[in-house]
Amino acid sequence: MTSTSRLFTSSIGKKYLMGITGLCWSLFVLMHMLANILIFVSPRAYNAYSHILINNPLIYLAEAGLVLLLLTHVYTSLKLTIENRLARGERAFLTTSGDKGVAFASKTMAAQGALILAFTILHIATFKYGTYYEATYDGVVMRDLHRLVLEVFQIPAYVGWYLLSLVILGFHLSHGFQSSFQSLGFHHPRHTPALRKFSLVYGVLIAIGFISQPVYVYFFHRS
Repeated sequence: MTSTSRLFTSSIGKKYLMGITGLCWSLFVLMHMLANILIFVSPRAYNAYSHILINNPLIYLAEAGLVLLLLTHVYTSLKLTIENRLARGERAFLTTSGDKGVAFASKTMAAQGALILAFTILHIATFKYGTYYEATYDGVVMRDLHRLVLEVFQIPAYVGWYLLSLVILGFHLSHGFQSSFQSLGFHHPRHTPALRKFSLVYGVLIAIGFISQPVYVYFFHRS
């Protein structure tokens, strides 16, 4: 076994992988959220961005990379969770409270991740492989994703599920973003409080950005 493989199979190596993959997905989520805001501009802007994106020859490579990052993040998370519980043994069933207690966000990260994974799969199935509509702008035929979004976000059950999932995502990011930096060694008493605050703001802004889309469609764009 090489030194590199030993590193990434060790606890420290897994934490590095968790940190790197977590940060990469955090940045992707930010870009995706900003693209969604185009719905407030116009159907043409929304569809044109989607058209440019899916017709980029590198899109399949990018999608494969995102899937690999996600699977790596999920796998290392499960491995570290199991290893930590086995290491604690009976202490795994003991809890503490107050300043010395493990943060609720930290204790529920695995459960949050499972819900977010389920949401991601359903989200892809709904929008990437959902009903195909077409729109034409200046003679260019493209997918009318805007119409599909309006259609889906007028379903109360889906909107409720979406809002719940995005609140959990914001909560997950608010803790996971700063944890990723700590996993990579960026941990200092002087900077940690500021990083924790930035992480909280980041998670809240991401959640609000995503939630604004279904709220706008459901309440202000009813057909």
